[in-house]
Amino acid sequence: MQNLHRRLFLGRGARVAQVAVAGVLLPGAASRAFAFAPASSTEARRLSFNHLHTNERTALIYARGADFVPSALDHLNHFLRDHYSGEVGQMDPELYNVLHRVRRELGTELPFDVISGYRSPHTNETLRTTRGGGVARRSLHMDGKAIDVRLPGIQLADLRDAAISLQAGGVGYYPRDNFVHIDTGRVRSWG
Repeated sequence: MQNLHRRLFLGRGARVAQVAVAGVLLPGAASRAFAFAPASSTEARRLSFNHLHTNERTALIYARGADFVPSALDHLNHFLRDHYSGEVGQMDPELYNVLHRVRRELGTELPFDVISGYRSPHTNETLRTTRGGGVARRSLHMDGKAIDVRLPGIQLADLRDAAISLQAGGVGYYPRDNFVHIDTGRVRSWG
């Protein structure tokens, strides 16, 4: 974990130094360089995803400053639907902020590979009773507050460590299944 923080710190320093060497501080550059800096009133926050079960891809601006973009949230609700039933749920927009911060921590713009987003109660119960464990009875996936992801080219342990360092919710580590669970529930970690 300490090595991750050192790499993240050094990477941020290099990015800020590159901006300073050019003699210009670009709008929003400082807020992109430090994970906890407040968003400017116009900073566009982007995310991109590849859904591994539907083979769909998307890339969009989901928020500008403190405001979420309603059409982007609607699109992401559909994109992250229950891929078993097709049922669309309401995803927690704060989950997107966590994912955005994770990418910033890791210094990447790579798209997330999505394993699971929203899950209907029926799907969750079916998975819970047929998969031999690993699916919670009251999963936050059913509330649209959880997502299972990975970032190609990023070590799974680094993704986990970046998510844990934010202290923004739950983080589950599933190296055998090659994904990290991230949610906006209480701060905790497992796996």
